[in-house]
Amino acid sequence: MAVDELQAIIQRCQVLEEADFKGEDFNLFQVAGQKCLEDGYASQLLEVIQNEKNKVIIKNMGWNLISPLVRCIFTYKQEDDKREHCLKILHQLAQLCNPKELFLGLLEQIEQTSGEQVCQTVMLLLQPLQTVLLKLQNKKAYSVGLSLAMIMNQLTPLPVPYTKQQIQEDKLGLCQCCNAVVDFAKPFVSEVVKNMEKSSEYNDMELKEELLKFCMKSLKYPLLTAQLEQLEGIEEHPFRHFATEIIDILWNIGELIPLVFLHHKGKSPHWENQEFADIEQKNSADSLACLSYLVFVQHFGIDCFPVVFSPSYLLQCNMTHIEVLLIRTEESMLSKGLDLFESCLLRMEDNSLLHQYLEFRGFINVPQVLVKVMTLCPIEHLRKKSLNILQLFIDKFDAEGKHTLFRCLLKTSNHAGVEGYVIKNIKDQIHLSLTKACDNTWFTGHHLISLLDLVLLLPEGAETDLLQNSDRIMASLNLLRYLIIKDCESDNQTGVWTILAKIEQNFLKPLHVGLNMSKAHYEAEIKNKKENRREAHSSNTVCSLTVSGEKMPAMTTEMQLQVLHSALFTFDLIESVLSRVEELIEVKIKGGMDENS
Repeated sequence: MAVDELQAIIQRCQVLEEADFKGEDFNLFQVAGQKCLEDGYASQLLEVIQNEKNKVIIKNMGWNLISPLVRCIFTYKQEDDKREHCLKILHQLAQLCNPKELFLGLLEQIEQTSGEQVCQTVMLLLQPLQTVLLKLQNKKAYSVGLSLAMIMNQLTPLPVPYTKQQIQEDKLGLCQCCNAVVDFAKPFVSEVVKNMEKSSEYNDMELKEELLKFCMKSLKYPLLTAQLEQLEGIEEHPFRHFATEIIDILWNIGELIPLVFLHHKGKSPHWENQEFADIEQKNSADSLACLSYLVFVQHFGIDCFPVVFSPSYLLQCNMTHIEVLLIRTEESMLSKGLDLFESCLLRMEDNSLLHQYLEFRGFINVPQVLVKVMTLCPIEHLRKKSLNILQLFIDKFDAEGKHTLFRCLLKTSNHAGVEGYVIKNIKDQIHLSLTKACDNTWFTGHHLISLLDLVLLLPEGAETDLLQNSDRIMASLNLLRYLIIKDCESDNQTGVWTILAKIEQNFLKPLHVGLNMSKAHYEAEIKNKKENRREAHSSNTVCSLTVSGEKMPAMTTEMQLQVLHSALFTFDLIESVLSRVEELIEVKIKGGMDENS
């Protein structure tokens, strides 16, 4: 019987000195204890462990029971008495075993768990692990750091619940587990705080650094991925609670403000391998970006900050974080980046952002990344939001800043729709300059001419793909039409009349040629399709079609004809506006001659 075997080993070891325990004794104790657990004699094993006479034996050998004990706990149902006995054994082992040996046994058990049992195992072992760590005298900071790192490494592969339903179900127990880990860390945070209060020159930085590493890991996972908006029907959002706790730890150990404003992230390990160094840097950037989102969008810990920072400085501090979030493709991170950008911009007055800020790399990079979100993101509401934020960003700059930003976007966007949008903004700024009492030199005269040189031309002359560039071309024609109507040749405030010959050479004439070529090509295509249709027995024959250099999905002949006619309609529209512009130029020139004669 398993209990008899265990008693025999216990009696044999009771007469031995601690130093005389052999490897064989450890093995026999582990096998007998495991058999007791597996055969359902947990209560008898508990009595053995609680017996004062066995204290030295349990201190040295008890840690060997951790693995079979955990297996048995998960075997029994919640209400089973045997499970309760196993939990009491675990508690006793935490009190009686050699802390160093038990620490390693607990960590090994956490390391070996996987899949659906990760969170259950971690939550089961957190309390005994905390008890053991509090007993450790040597290498406590290292051991705390190792424990937190091991736990976070085990949790990281688990999917983060994102929808309201997933959060409420918490299928794998991640929400509950994350908050349990924070509670596990609290005594060590208190220890750091206590030591900091004792001395303003707190030198024992090791435990503080380990807690800082834990907070940085928690910001990257699960908080960077988590949905942190307040959800109706969830009284206490588990990830919002977790975020609050992480911010509290950072504040208590004196790292919150340095992280947000000085981008301090503790002592980074020196990596000889550049690949590892790059990973470390990326992880740190993700964590800091998430922290900024928590503070400036969700307002966690915002009361800790002095209200002395200007909105433009806050924007400058956050541009790196915004870029980090916007280059990601995951919805949770993209939306955080857009929210953070929007939040920073809404703090500012229109026209208050000085053009000198565009000398900072982030102020040029972020709008370019934003354009990619606008044009490439598959999620419609994020595309729309990014367009609104681009407009907000434009609105905040002073006139010179807007001018510089427009030049940058025209040169880098490589997207006709975006270029058309920028050109419309240029037109709006010209309108303000011409109608306001104060003179705005950046959207009149020679400054405007430098912009018009970028706008009023065809990128590839008459060979330009007019269909693909139709948004840009229409916006450019509308801008030119506006300038001709609003600015008389005699006033020439905008300078458009000075460069009219260049506009005709680089834009209007090539556009005429391009329109004639494009219309002839598409009309020939339509004629071909119609002839082929008459030859075919059915108009439902599936064919392929290339438009603007891109192969279209397989379509029937009728569908292809519709696409071709739509292209012709676009060309007619462009031609109509072009004719109107040329007519206006002719009328204005003639009117100017009549006045002079």
